[in-house]
Amino acid sequence: MTYPDRPGQPGLNRLRICAWVCAAVVSSTGALAAQVHAAAPGSAPLPASAASAAHAVNLANPAKAWNGASRPPATIDAATVAAPDAAGIVDPRRAFLLRDVFAQDVTRRLRLPAAEQRAYADRLEAALNQNELGNVSGEYVVLVDRNPNVQALLIYFRPAPADNWQMIGASPVSTGRPGEYDHFVTPLGVFEHTPDNMDFRAEGTENENHIRGYGRRDMRIFDLGWAQGERGWGKGGMSQMRFQMHATDPERLEPLLGIRHSKGCVRIPASLDTFLDHYGILDAEYAQLVDSGRSLWVLKSDRQIMPWAGRFIVVVDSQRKSRPVWSPAPGAVARAKVPAHADTAD
Repeated sequence: MTYPDRPGQPGLNRLRICAWVCAAVVSSTGALAAQVHAAAPGSAPLPASAASAAHAVNLANPAKAWNGASRPPATIDAATVAAPDAAGIVDPRRAFLLRDVFAQDVTRRLRLPAAEQRAYADRLEAALNQNELGNVSGEYVVLVDRNPNVQALLIYFRPAPADNWQMIGASPVSTGRPGEYDHFVTPLGVFEHTPDNMDFRAEGTENENHIRGYGRRDMRIFDLGWAQGERGWGKGGMSQMRFQMHATDPERLEPLLGIRHSKGCVRIPASLDTFLDHYGILDAEYAQLVDSGRSLWVLKSDRQIMPWAGRFIVVVDSQRKSRPVWSPAPGAVARAKVPAHADTAD
């Protein structure tokens, strides 16, 4: 791999939130607060007018959060969404507003039933507890199920430790496929996204097999550093691998997301890569450096980081024996177009 030595060009993506959010922010801070209030379990009853607005968006029901994708988009500054109230406090329940943004911006999405969302929330909480991170809250967390029958990434959030984790959105991914030399099974555990392993951006060039392993130019590579991975060749065993999460070749390999197909990294859709990058979903520690006065070329100038930026990627294996309906495998057409050596791109 090569590490480019110059920053990428600023992207054109902007934070878009449905028109109802824009109107709420412009016309009434209270109305917006009522809408995000509905996202928190156990919230107190709302006044009639506020309850009506909250009912319209129904943020309390994750299974219906996708409806925002059909509403007309409106451009709004992220700073407005995260504006403090009169007491100088930013309500963390506003973090759930990114559900609609995810539904609009991420083109490859998975629609999990509510029961599945809760089951994965339990897996996330168990993994965090095992790593003495049970009090993590107020920040986004990325969860990956590496199970061969699932291959999915889910974004979760909870306002406080006493609250339940709730899903923001989910997408298909590809993790490590064993069976060939230098192919690892994607490691399990909790991985911290830190500038100690500085991210970089794709050059967009093709390898000898005409594959853009990191995707098109300027895609962000989330570098998680060295990890102990299970070798998928020879006699197996454990050894170090460079663990990353990144986009993949948009034409040749992205249609294959949903099956194991990488050398150990987590391949994600380009639109999800842009979403994570633009809104700083995993950039809490990068933001700290910027706030201290550091200039980081890997961060785009037009990014709109949320105040709930996180830092953890959690990899689990659900041990499923069959593929759930909500996580379909790539079809025969996509599989038929796989180029030679496509699984050696990262």
